[in-house]
Amino acid sequence: MNTEIALNWIGGEWLDSGTHLESRNPATGEVIGHYADGGEKEAMAGIAAAKRAFADTVWKNDRHLRAKALTEMAEAFSAYAEELVEALSLENGKLKPHARFEVDMAPSKLRFAASLALQDYGRAMEVSPGRFSMVLRQARGVSGIVVPWNSPVVLLVRSLGPALAAGTTTVVKMPGQTAQVNNIVFRAMSEVTSLPTGVVNAFTGLHGAGVRHIVGSADVPCISYTGSSDVGRAISAEGAKTLKRFGLELGGKTPMIVLDDAELDVAVPALINALVVFNGQFCMTGSRVLAQRGIADALRRRLAERLRDIRVGPASDPLSEIGPVIDKANAERLDKVVEAAISAGARPLVRGGPLKDGPLAAGAFYRPTLLEVEDNTLPIVQEEIFGPVLTFQVFDSEAEAIELANDNRYGLAASTWSRDVDRPWRLARAIDAGTVWINDWAKVFDEFEEGGFKQSGLGRMNGLAVLEDFIEYKHIAWGPGTISSDKLA
Repeated sequence: MNTEIALNWIGGEWLDSGTHLESRNPATGEVIGHYADGGEKEAMAGIAAAKRAFADTVWKNDRHLRAKALTEMAEAFSAYAEELVEALSLENGKLKPHARFEVDMAPSKLRFAASLALQDYGRAMEVSPGRFSMVLRQARGVSGIVVPWNSPVVLLVRSLGPALAAGTTTVVKMPGQTAQVNNIVFRAMSEVTSLPTGVVNAFTGLHGAGVRHIVGSADVPCISYTGSSDVGRAISAEGAKTLKRFGLELGGKTPMIVLDDAELDVAVPALINALVVFNGQFCMTGSRVLAQRGIADALRRRLAERLRDIRVGPASDPLSEIGPVIDKANAERLDKVVEAAISAGARPLVRGGPLKDGPLAAGAFYRPTLLEVEDNTLPIVQEEIFGPVLTFQVFDSEAEAIELANDNRYGLAASTWSRDVDRPWRLARAIDAGTVWINDWAKVFDEFEEGGFKQSGLGRMNGLAVLEDFIEYKHIAWGPGTISSDKLA
């Protein structure tokens, strides 16, 4: 167990909130450390430090400094990569390959943000003889960043990188469930020598007091939040009082559409992976399989066989194929959701559930579940479950597949599977989702935008649009006039 208290990093100093909570290993329930639980006081201190840094340093105006600091931060995250992988596996329950998948995304996102800091520009023109206009893109001020527990490293960096590239200063609320991971992240950021004091301020909090203060503060004009749609709506309503700008990546219910000419040897492993990566706790988890009737029997059989045999275990076991969910309360919650779905008419093809006996019973393990459904209105189909629970539906035509896929309040991501050239493209154009993969899943690139339609979010992460949440446009017009012909004589 780590005997040091994981502290908060605000204004360039390590601060103890005075309230210490336990960090636990979800695979065993054992205490692995303690942390200083931050709340309103830490949020206030972070906002004050960020406001001073925005006003008193050259950060907002010096793009070369921003690019240098972001590049150094990328190097710091690379240097701490192995420590972060171990901590994520221990505290978050991720299998080592999945933890590495998350950690390895951080440096590239920071380097891409560094490039945006150098490439971002406004525009100017002579609108009429002797009349000029210029549009500047400038930082909005202090950015509030709220990070979820399911992927704290990459989801922090995905918001922090562009916020810093745009020239804002930041106050970051990290999740209490990953306090030991957070502490390593704070150490990495504290070692970036080019980062002016107060540009990044970060605290760990289990509850919502800190977030409420950040959202309610008139000194924080923009918020980047990743989490549930319900919380996204709530903080949007509160932030509307001060007309905040929100970048929101919210819930998802990713449909995986398997057409009858799909290559199942390729599709099935990917569908399983889409369910178990991050132990099903991923906004892009492939939680809905839509199978065309001609291939449905074979696909149903192969998915069920694979899920029955999947090896559940801790990250410390290299043979594990899926680890624990974040805590036992969530394992029990998942089981109640599944039981309600079965009572409402879903047919269990593979009835998983919490492991209540044997050597893993002390952990928050949940064996994957596969349910066949016919009613698209069931909550198990409509709502984000955030765990390894997969629904299976049969359709006949492409039009029916599109109708089923789009009959949902979410629109974050989708996937189509076919050996045909044209069919998946037709579906991809028609599906209401911010990202659609063809014969693939979870391929996200720093250079291309990621985000949701409908209630899956506002704004975009990654790509060239990522700065928009953090900047203002300022129009400057002036009329120096022209040099007349007599003055040229």
